[in-house]
Amino acid sequence: MPRTARKTMSERQLKMLDFIRGYFNDFGIPPSIRDIVTGCKISSTSVADYNLKHLERAGYIRRHKDVSRGIELLGAEGRPRQLVPLLGKIAAGRPIPVPDVDTWKPELAAENVDVPETMIGHRKNVFALKVRGNSMIDALVNDGDIVIMQAANDVENGQMAAVWLKSEKEATLKRVFKQDDGKIRLQPANALMTPMYENAKNVVIQGRVIGVLRKVE
Repeated sequence: MPRTARKTMSERQLKMLDFIRGYFNDFGIPPSIRDIVTGCKISSTSVADYNLKHLERAGYIRRHKDVSRGIELLGAEGRPRQLVPLLGKIAAGRPIPVPDVDTWKPELAAENVDVPETMIGHRKNVFALKVRGNSMIDALVNDGDIVIMQAANDVENGQMAAVWLKSEKEATLKRVFKQDDGKIRLQPANALMTPMYENAKNVVIQGRVIGVLRKVE
C-alpha cells in the first residue's frame, strides 16, 4: 500500500484493513465484527464499528449491513490498479463443462478486468473468473460477480477454490474440505444446497479466491 494512502489511516485502521484482507485470503469470506475485535485486540464492537466507518468513508471497504459478514474490500479512489486476465466463467452452482484444463492459462484470456492493487498485493499468477449461479451467496459471492483468483494446486480446508473435476471435465467454485476417507467435500455457501463429495483423485485445485468484484445492478 502506498505511503500516501497509509497516512489517511491510523495504525489501528491499518491493522484492521490488513486483518480483513488476511481473513478473506484464509477463509474465503469476510470476518465478522467480533472476529475483528478478537483478531485486532480491540476493546469493543463499537470501537471496531467506528473504525470500519472510517475505512468505508476512505473508500477501502463497503459494508452491507443487511448481510452477515457484510464487508467488501475495495480499492480507494485514485489508488493503483492492475489488469488481470479474465479466463471465462466458473459455476457457483452446478459445475460448468469446459473443453480442457488448459482454458485456465492466462495467455488464452480474451479480455482483462481492472482490479485494485490492494486486492492483489505481491501475489503472482492472478486471474479472474465470472461467477454463474448462487451456491456461494452466503460468502457474498453472487451470480454475475467476478472472483479474483491466485493459481494454486492446493488449499487449506475451508478455503474457496476453483475446482476441476477430471472425469466430468467440469469446473466449479466451492469451499474445499479434505476428508479422512479419501473424499473431497465441495461445500456450497448456500443453506438451500447440498455438498458434493468427490474422490480426491478426480479433483484438481486450479486456484484460490483472493477477492471479489461485485456486479453493479
